[in-house]
Amino acid sequence: MAAQYRITILPGDGIGPEIMAVAVDVLKAIGKKCAIEFTFTEALIGGAAIDATGEPLPEKTLQECRQSDAVLLAAIGGYKWDSLPPQQRPEAGLLGLRAGLELFANLRPAKILPQLIDASSLKKEVVEGVDIMVVRELTGGIYFGKPRGIFSDESGVRRGVNTMVYSEAEIDRIGRVAFETARKRRGKLCSVDKANVLDVSQLWRDRMTKLSIEYPDVELSHLYVDNAAMQLLRAPKQFDTIVTGNLFGDILSDAAAMLTGSIGMLPSASLGASGPGLYEPVHGSAPDIAGQDKANPLAQVLSAAMMLRYSLNQPAAADLIEASVSQVLQSGFRTGDIMATGMTQLGCRGMGDALLQAIAAM
Repeated sequence: MAAQYRITILPGDGIGPEIMAVAVDVLKAIGKKCAIEFTFTEALIGGAAIDATGEPLPEKTLQECRQSDAVLLAAIGGYKWDSLPPQQRPEAGLLGLRAGLELFANLRPAKILPQLIDASSLKKEVVEGVDIMVVRELTGGIYFGKPRGIFSDESGVRRGVNTMVYSEAEIDRIGRVAFETARKRRGKLCSVDKANVLDVSQLWRDRMTKLSIEYPDVELSHLYVDNAAMQLLRAPKQFDTIVTGNLFGDILSDAAAMLTGSIGMLPSASLGASGPGLYEPVHGSAPDIAGQDKANPLAQVLSAAMMLRYSLNQPAAADLIEASVSQVLQSGFRTGDIMATGMTQLGCRGMGDALLQAIAAM
């Protein structure tokens, strides 16, 4: 009997509908190969939701996502909505979705594909073989700590305040996700903090060290964030899994992403303690090329593979998707953002067709 899953798809804005269409077709093809049945329900988020309902995250969308086995998001935002107040912009919909699904752990892989190694700005010998997973705490830290805001004193001088705060419980839950992730990879976990300066980082380091007792099969190390940034560029192959807080993770995951040469190739996952996970490409909505069949759908497709692996417990199906991406690249097919001399350039839809042909041949 086929496994059955209910997936909410959120095409969003810009190139979102184009790349989502490719991902859905790939999932359908993989479903036939692996005896998996998907029920897809499309919902509104971001700018598309603002235009249709006046708000970036309609309650109907949130309820639909909560009732799903997993949520697949494409991209949100665009110039059209940049003049709106912050709480009414498309990005507020994404923040609301993360909060509504209680997603606190962001997983962002940075893996060098052999076919794209020359796209990296670093030397081949530095990045060849890089395979890093950054586990970022998503709902705490300086982005959400209080007090926060811009305040004026008696003389009218303004002062901006943000507070970096983490509780033991918040540190422990992201730590467990990181240790479990490292356990499934190569058994090495690097915790990144600024414990030489920040009290909150001292607590972070203490809790990670204590948690490591429960994971004797995982090798734990610590780095200050400034050194970690330097080491990512100097010797990235030393890293397997990295765990860090919201601010440091925001920065380091983008730095790790650029090791691969194209942010257009990278997926991500946001997970909670229970309920559906959220899967999305790292790149944005690229409104300048929307509707022109120029978008690279591979990050969206690889996000679908992460969904199969982490939320649906279908690793064989995830492996097939990743293998099809590798096969298409090996055959010399590229979209414009990863185009190289001697390769064949395809549009978004053409890349999707190439993936379907690769899957059919497996």
